[in-house]
Amino acid sequence: MNYYLAVDIGASSGRHMLCSMVDGQMKLEEVYRFENGMENRNGHLYWNTEKLFSEIKAGMKKCKELGKIPVSMGIDTWAVDYVLLDENDEKAGDTYGYRDSRTEGMDEKVYEILPLNKLYERTGIQKQMFNTIYQLMADHVKEPEKMKKARTFLMLPDYFHFLLTGVKKSEYTNATSTQLVDPVTKQWDYELIRMLGFDEHLFLPLSLPGTEVGTLTREIANEVGFTCKLVLPATHDTGSAVMAVPSTEENVLYISSGTWSLMGVENSKAICTPESMAANLTNEGGYEYRFRFLKNIMGLWMIQSVRHELGDAYSFAQLCEMAEECKTFPTRVDVNDAAFLAPESMIRAIRNYAEKTGQSVPESTGEIAAVIYQSLAESYRDTVKEIEGITGKHYDSIHIVGGGSNADYLNRLTAQKAGRTVYAGPGEATAIGNLAAQMIHSGEFAGLKEARECIFRSFGVRTYAPQNA
Repeated sequence: MNYYLAVDIGASSGRHMLCSMVDGQMKLEEVYRFENGMENRNGHLYWNTEKLFSEIKAGMKKCKELGKIPVSMGIDTWAVDYVLLDENDEKAGDTYGYRDSRTEGMDEKVYEILPLNKLYERTGIQKQMFNTIYQLMADHVKEPEKMKKARTFLMLPDYFHFLLTGVKKSEYTNATSTQLVDPVTKQWDYELIRMLGFDEHLFLPLSLPGTEVGTLTREIANEVGFTCKLVLPATHDTGSAVMAVPSTEENVLYISSGTWSLMGVENSKAICTPESMAANLTNEGGYEYRFRFLKNIMGLWMIQSVRHELGDAYSFAQLCEMAEECKTFPTRVDVNDAAFLAPESMIRAIRNYAEKTGQSVPESTGEIAAVIYQSLAESYRDTVKEIEGITGKHYDSIHIVGGGSNADYLNRLTAQKAGRTVYAGPGEATAIGNLAAQMIHSGEFAGLKEARECIFRSFGVRTYAPQNA
């Protein structure tokens, strides 16, 4: 039996998922899980890449203990964050987390060189203050010595693949989140990189998901107890999650739901119009050069933050029940407002927003939860209208994948407010999409269509009709 290993690392946790084919279905097994989070040091937010790499190897050792050696493995993470390597292939500086405030004002520095509308027209990527382009500008302006030392730029999954194999490759889907890739050539926009004052030689040619990186180094193989191939998945976790949308129909509207909600469609060409820019829609790279035309929505980050703030005293199911009891509470917030990106207190941020906008201030936990869930569902509804208006297409259904697909109450709200049938599942979409890329590479599936058909058969998909929601 062949096993495949997906290492799926999110902003709050990571997991090692083994997959094998049993009776024509994908069988998943979680073999290792670990906590993750940004570390606050001296007022800045960082990723502990050494700890993350040790967790990657710990999960690989677990495969050896179980006697389930993978044929191949691949790593995916969130987007935009990166590592700079010096001439000795050592880190040239700390690895900042995307919620760090160092990018404040860096957008204006970029627009002095190229205005926002021209940048969008050129890249098709929505403005987010954590985009890599603004992070690199912060390095360029605030840490020039770090940039002088740098010889290689690698997104986080590419860096971990390098540590495992000694081979440096830059994967396409994650690279597009930098706002430095040309959607026509589908390679780095080296002219833009030079205009911004960055060293173009830092950036390696882009490779597609399904590309073989290499095999484990002898040192790593000895440490974990086996060797295997490294095959690039869509290393941007949303790119992998969208691969796992269990539909072979055209014009599918999806939400990759987790800490962030990524809502969009797949297109064959990027839409870089003023209308799509005004709607803050983005064109991220996908498998086989599909474009994920989507909007970043704050997602379950807000309810996760509230839960942590309350000492994790309530389960998400309990919070949903409380929210439903307070469903008539009228206050709504813009879930994408910068006030909710990284507040010291999410509860206080919600209350301040309500007070500032002249709405009823939520007091109870149920009222807070109701504001979040109702506002999120209405954001989904509004985004459906925006996407339909720009693409000129109608979408009958919404496929929700990822951990948030288990949020029954939110699924019902979404179907009701958007007036669309909602299909929910699979929950482990990112890992499944990661595995699908590896299994297509190995010949288990003939292509993405066959992989998606198998995903639909293998994992339960729940249906929410709008009239019954």
